[in-house]
Amino acid sequence: MVTLKSAREMDAMARAGDILGRTLARLRAMVRPGISTEDLDAEAEAFIRSHKGARPSFKGLYGFPKTLCTSIDDEIVHGIPSPKRVLKEGSVVSIDCGVFLDGLHADSAITVPVGAVDAEARRLLDVTERCLQAGLAAAVVGNHIGDIGHAVQTIAEGAGFGVVRELVGHGIGTRFHEDPQIPNHGSPKRGQRLQVGMTLAIEPMITVGSPETRTLPDKWTVVTQDGSLAAHFEHTVAVTEQGPRVLTLAKPAAVAS
Repeated sequence: MVTLKSAREMDAMARAGDILGRTLARLRAMVRPGISTEDLDAEAEAFIRSHKGARPSFKGLYGFPKTLCTSIDDEIVHGIPSPKRVLKEGSVVSIDCGVFLDGLHADSAITVPVGAVDAEARRLLDVTERCLQAGLAAAVVGNHIGDIGHAVQTIAEGAGFGVVRELVGHGIGTRFHEDPQIPNHGSPKRGQRLQVGMTLAIEPMITVGSPETRTLPDKWTVVTQDGSLAAHFEHTVAVTEQGPRVLTLAKPAAVAS
C-alpha cells in the first residue's frame, strides 16, 4: 500500500535528507587511493549521529551490519564496508546511505572515482547520473511508474549501457522500503499513477556490460555476472503539485552578512 505524505512529513524527510546530503559530500571528499571502506563507514556513522535524534537507516536493517553500502567496480549494491577493502587508483566506489530522523527515512547514493579513472568509467558515471536526473524529472503528478523507468532506460541504453532489472527503487517514509517498487526500465503510462504526497527513492543501477547479476557468498553484495563495471546514483524525491522535490540535497550554507 502506498502511503502519501503530508507537507510536514516531506519537510521532516528533507531534514533527514540534508544530513544525508552533507554526509555524502564529506565521504566524496574522503575518497582517495589507500583509504578503506571501513574508514568511510566510521566517518558516516559518526557524522550522522552527531545530529540530535539522527541515526543510520541501514545499520541493523534486515540484519545489515554497517552504516553504508560501499560497492567497488563490478559490485552494484550492498557491499559491506571492511578495513580490508582498501580503495585503489582507477576504481569507482558506490556509496549508498540512509538517515532516519523524527520517524522518517531518507535514502541517497553516489558513485565516486578513486583518483584518475579511464574514459569508460567517467562516461558510465556521467550517464548514470543523467539517468537519475531524468528519472527525477519524470516524478510528476499524472505520470506513471513506467515513465520513470522509461526515462532511465532510454538514456542508459541509448549510451550502450545495461540496466539492472533484478534491483529496483522504492517508496520510502516511516519504513525504509515502502510501495511502490520503481524499476529502472519500463513503458510510458504504464504502472501506478503518481500522486501528490508520494515519496520515492529513485536509483538507477547501470552497467558497462550485461545487466545480469549474482550475489556473493556474503549474501549481501550484488555484482555484475560478467564482471563489468557498474554505477549507482540515487535521490529521494517527493511528488508535489509544484513538481518533483528532491529531499536528499544538502541545504546551502548560510552566507554571513
